[in-house]
Amino acid sequence: MLTPALEPCPYSRHSVIAQRSASKGMSWEDTIAQAAEVVHRARYVVALTGAGLSVESGIPPFRGPGGLWTKYGEPPLNGFQRFLADPKKAWEERLNPSGPMRELWETLVRAQPNPGHYGLVELERLGVLRCTITQNVDNLHRRAGSELLAEIHGNATLVRCLSCVRRMPMEAVDLSQLPPTCPECGGLLKSDTVSFGEPIPPDVLRRCQEETARADCMLVVGTSATVYPAAGFPLDVHQRGGALVEINPYETELTPYCTVTVRAPAGEALPKIVEAVRLLRGR
Repeated sequence: MLTPALEPCPYSRHSVIAQRSASKGMSWEDTIAQAAEVVHRARYVVALTGAGLSVESGIPPFRGPGGLWTKYGEPPLNGFQRFLADPKKAWEERLNPSGPMRELWETLVRAQPNPGHYGLVELERLGVLRCTITQNVDNLHRRAGSELLAEIHGNATLVRCLSCVRRMPMEAVDLSQLPPTCPECGGLLKSDTVSFGEPIPPDVLRRCQEETARADCMLVVGTSATVYPAAGFPLDVHQRGGALVEINPYETELTPYCTVTVRAPAGEALPKIVEAVRLLRGR
């Protein structure tokens, strides 16, 4: 896989509190109020989410302390080419995972959406958030109730046709013969997660670009924004004069460009921002 957007995010509550108070010299309450004001005044808000949001649901990172790749070693960077060379073998490994993939799958089964996911859902239902672009493949945004969603790195619970780009649940796929083929066009099926060396599917990439082009405000939630093309979306918004609201316990390369930075986990900050936005909207 490319990266189920699982970057290291090993924060402690004490470090978060210390960073909050230092954020631009403002109090925690003032920072939340400013973030809510920026979101409230925006015409078209889009969110970009990443690893930190998944970590809050108990999903391990890939790199860093406790990371799957730290424990098992980096995967090959030509995963997509290896799949194409022997799709039957790749499917056998997918259906009988071992090592880091087995650990990841077991964790995904146990993971539940956290208050950060639900905060984004509430902003969507308020008509404030127009789209969530996620780098995560864990399906937690969907399970929380997000409907305006673009999964740029795919979804681990889905299967995608490499020919017509149709997506379907794993349980809907006939696995009696490997590799399986698309019931619509007969094309080769693979996991929807984007592998190393695999181009981003054109339909989801196009949607991400279109939503970013419309945005005058982007919430950058739980991501260091270093994996492209997703890392370029906040910069596009900034370069067009839009606002960036960063929610992350740690400073990132995007921090200097942000209008507001909330130094806290999304699960703690987003519900507060939602509450403040509701008040501003008179609800």
